[in-house]
Amino acid sequence: MQVTVETVSSLERRVKVVVPAAKIDQDVSARVAKAARTIRMDGFRPGKVPLSLVQKRFGDSIRQEALGEIIRDSFYEAVTQEKLNPAGFPSIEEVSDKAGEDLAFTALVEVYPEIALNSFADIKVERPLVEINDADIDEMIENLRKQRATFADSAEAAADGDKVTLDFAGTVDGEAFEGGASENFELTLGSGRMIPGFEAGIEGIKAGEVRDINVTFPADYQAEALKGKDAVFKITAHKVSKAVLPEVDATFLEAFGVKEGGVEKFREDVRKNMTRELKQAIKNKVKTQVMDALLAGHTVEVPKALVANEINRQRQAMFQQFGAGAAKLDASMLPDELFSEQAQRSVSLGLLISQIIKDKAVEVDASRVKAVIEEVAESYETPAEVMNYYYGNREQMAQVEALVLEDQVVDVVLAGAQVTEQPSRYADVVRAARS
Repeated sequence: MQVTVETVSSLERRVKVVVPAAKIDQDVSARVAKAARTIRMDGFRPGKVPLSLVQKRFGDSIRQEALGEIIRDSFYEAVTQEKLNPAGFPSIEEVSDKAGEDLAFTALVEVYPEIALNSFADIKVERPLVEINDADIDEMIENLRKQRATFADSAEAAADGDKVTLDFAGTVDGEAFEGGASENFELTLGSGRMIPGFEAGIEGIKAGEVRDINVTFPADYQAEALKGKDAVFKITAHKVSKAVLPEVDATFLEAFGVKEGGVEKFREDVRKNMTRELKQAIKNKVKTQVMDALLAGHTVEVPKALVANEINRQRQAMFQQFGAGAAKLDASMLPDELFSEQAQRSVSLGLLISQIIKDKAVEVDASRVKAVIEEVAESYETPAEVMNYYYGNREQMAQVEALVLEDQVVDVVLAGAQVTEQPSRYADVVRAARS
């Protein structure tokens, strides 16, 4: 087999392969002989159909099938011989196939880029330094109470956190506009559901009160006709409801799985959950800084094939998020442009991470994999079953191993980077991680 490689661009290679005619004929003859043993034809016993008849009747289709497999196998043999690292499937540009002559074909393929890693010494990372104190736990318990609050009608003025049932009707330049009116609309003040200024204008309103409020639509508002426009909304408040927080009693504690140990056990559980969430928030913040710094410090040319694959993966993930509604959608409704920027970033990071793994000889740490699975299992009622599920599911284990390997890469970068600790509050760190 003869192989020549032409460099078309920094990532594209044109591979020309010539396969001897003798190999083609040998492979086709073997396939004809195999087919003769199984083909059934009238007038012949099974396995007794003459080769010449099989060749005449089925020779062309057998040859085409053989050529397809020979081209595939010869291509991968060629790239292995030439030490190429394909980043996707090849595009077969031309095939020369004449009876009695050598088979010649040309394939265009992208290869993985060569990446030279820069020093990590210039990378700067801030790691939040947080201590969970009693005030943080008190604040968390207060939030849990708010989540389980009930609401009671009130004659008092509406304030942050209250629910207001109201009618509203909006006008711009004295004219009503589409979507600008609603009846018996329930709004929780402080929720941020409405345009800026709307909720602030309702604060202090009482049941039965009618007032006009002035607001301005944001310059980037989705409705073109309303962008940046001043509007007046007539508000009619029907009801103001204020939150009634539950007491931290036995009923409240039992709702969170605390049947024994009272408030002390509940606070211990809250601290444990807060510690777990804080650990993940700090880890994600540090990891984001590392990944951003790697991208900023390297110029990576990414193969188009890898980006296309990543776009398709993200598109499928979005379809799965739609659930049953996805059946009503068409792929064309989610164009490549919707995912291209994130796909480019994801592929670039993947290539950089792979290069670090290769250059630094990073191998997955089995003890860290075990620790991750144990931590996940700990949050379930039957940890042993969860652990058995992971260890018995190769796909799940592979995902955990990939995450651990990525964490190890982050550690490698941090070991050479400038890391400073930034005193922070629990609420600030966790809130930033959720946004």
